[in-house]
Amino acid sequence: MDHFQYKHGELHAEDVALSCIAQHVGTPVYVYSAATLTRHFGLFRQALAWTDHLVCFAVKSNSNLAVLKLLGDLGAGMDVVSGGEYLRAKAAGVPGDRIVFSGVGKTIPEMRMAIEGGIRQFNLESEPEMRALSALCAGMGVEVPVAVRVNPDVDAKTHEKIATGRSDNKFGIPISRAIEVYAEAAALPGLRVVGVDVHIGSQLTDLDPFRAAYAKVADLTRALRAEGHAITRLDLGGGLGIPYRRDNSAPPLPLDYGQVIRETVGDLACEIEIEPGRNIVGNAGVLLSQVIYVKRGEDRDFLILDAAMNDLLRPAMYGAHHDIVPLIEPSVGAGVQPYDVVGPVCESGDTFRKGAELPGMAAGQLVAFRSAGAYGAVMASEYNSRPLVPEVLVQGDHFAVIRARPTYEDMLGRDSIPAWL
Repeated sequence: MDHFQYKHGELHAEDVALSCIAQHVGTPVYVYSAATLTRHFGLFRQALAWTDHLVCFAVKSNSNLAVLKLLGDLGAGMDVVSGGEYLRAKAAGVPGDRIVFSGVGKTIPEMRMAIEGGIRQFNLESEPEMRALSALCAGMGVEVPVAVRVNPDVDAKTHEKIATGRSDNKFGIPISRAIEVYAEAAALPGLRVVGVDVHIGSQLTDLDPFRAAYAKVADLTRALRAEGHAITRLDLGGGLGIPYRRDNSAPPLPLDYGQVIRETVGDLACEIEIEPGRNIVGNAGVLLSQVIYVKRGEDRDFLILDAAMNDLLRPAMYGAHHDIVPLIEPSVGAGVQPYDVVGPVCESGDTFRKGAELPGMAAGQLVAFRSAGAYGAVMASEYNSRPLVPEVLVQGDHFAVIRARPTYEDMLGRDSIPAWL
């Protein structure tokens, strides 16, 4: 469920007409619904209400400070994968004891930053990283909580670019070597082993891979406890998918996901951490765009928009689908025609959809890309020297710009020409 619905013949975000936002802010522009963010976060808390838990929002999915503050004020923790994301979480008011630092390439300055600013735990991805963190902690005279990310070699049956739990992926240590790695971690100064971490991929629409991975985590936890390790936390990652296509069967609900967790690791009396991102923010956002031209081709019509692959990269990068809908509700029985929906960037890959069935469109009309709240603005760039796409947050009947569109002067001012040129 989301809060983007047609009212009085026009698509709204909660009680705000999206055309009003387009008029005031311009297009392209991302629009988020506070009500949808709140509801989706609440569903995950409800799914884990049977145990001690912390729902850590995956900051990589949407790192806008307003989004992070809204979720943090609801009690969310934050899962960060860089020093910049850590600073964003802190700037949004999230305390260090609710921030988990993940990621395969943590640098010494990033680790130091998190230690000095406060951290719930580090999720260690490799033995070199583990030793580097230990040396840093020993030098600083501190001890930090850690979990080791294990790779369970489970095929999540998702896109190869967002699969993270197979043996050929770069993430974590092989679960077959976990006992020896944990033994070394326990012996190193400055590290306090508290948990096990696992994450098998993103946009999963089947619970079976989760069940298989978590069963392996349960067996490992028992084995580690038998070796004398005090395992009190299980970080089970994220990855639960969302319905990008409105005509498809819906993915499992958070409650179903919570039940799988309960059935596989619920008897271990561990605090459960999860890291949802897409399932919280994906359907909470849309990308608004305006038609620049309708171009007749040899055997097809092109709908050329002012949004491009630099604003929404997922279709070009993953071949991902986003429903594209007009802001004016089509009349009942209105005919449709196929368009190749494209952007203005000088790349053939700047194609959002081929053969999209839409009512007859004309220059100046507005469309919305649904389910664009996750991995949308956060992956945007200024390719082709196009200004970075702005973001807007809606709550009830009002809205606010939460990231402004830079001016051309802003863009040019970031460069400098050396004196010898």
